[in-house]
Amino acid sequence: MANKPRMIEGPAAAEDQAPNAATRGFESTVSGLKDGMTQAAAGFADTQAKVKEGMEKAMKTAEELMAFSQGNLEAMVKCGQIWAAGVQDIGKQIAANAQASLDETMTTFKAMSSVKSLKDAFDLQAGLARSTLEKTLAESGKLTDASMKLTEQALAPLTARVNLAMEKFAKQA
Repeated sequence: MANKPRMIEGPAAAEDQAPNAATRGFESTVSGLKDGMTQAAAGFADTQAKVKEGMEKAMKTAEELMAFSQGNLEAMVKCGQIWAAGVQDIGKQIAANAQASLDETMTTFKAMSSVKSLKDAFDLQAGLARSTLEKTLAESGKLTDASMKLTEQALAPLTARVNLAMEKFAKQA
């Protein structure tokens, strides 16, 4: 027969085994508490890391938003500058056209004062009307082209910002 551990039976055996069982129970409880505290500390560290990561992402997003908003403001200022300069140039062009028309009209009226016949006066007046109409049509086409070009130039900074926003938000989606 194999050697089996011998169990002591009786009250003396119960007295010998009781302290061992109490010690094992206490050690098991302490071990469970240590494991629980270790898991809680690890969970707290994970939560703290996630909160820190979330705060860093939020700060980065806020910084990007501020930079993007500043870029938008700069684009609006640039748009206004381009528009103001363009309107000033168009205004100068209109003033130059008006001055040239006035000069032509004055020249025609001076010539009318020295005409010898009514037919010559009508010819001068008809020539002035035809010339004025032709110049007006030509200049209105030039002004329309200049206005369209100015509009495109003035909107270019805003268009660039819209394109940038589309690219940025498309990447985030």
